[in-house]
Amino acid sequence: MEYSYPLRADWSTEEIMIVTEFFTCIEKAYEQGIGREKLLGSYNSFKKVVPSMAEEKTLFKEFKEASSYECYKVVKRAKEGGNGDIIKG
Repeated sequence: MEYSYPLRADWSTEEIMIVTEFFTCIEKAYEQGIGREKLLGSYNSFKKVVPSMAEEKTLFKEFKEASSYECYKVVKRAKEGGNGDIIKG
């Protein structure tokens, strides 16, 4: 990994860890696949830090520009999938 996660200076250490975990899950989905429940759990925690849809879109765009990984598509697949599914990017 040769890029930085899109983080905000006003977030607490705990919030940074939550957002970093979510982006790590997105990477894992693209690189090897990740369990649907794990991804959705991480996304739900992410949404507590970033409740605004506009801010979510901004962060997703920044992450895509840095990594080429699309968060929206992965989250959408996870929401549409069934329990026990492995989500891949």
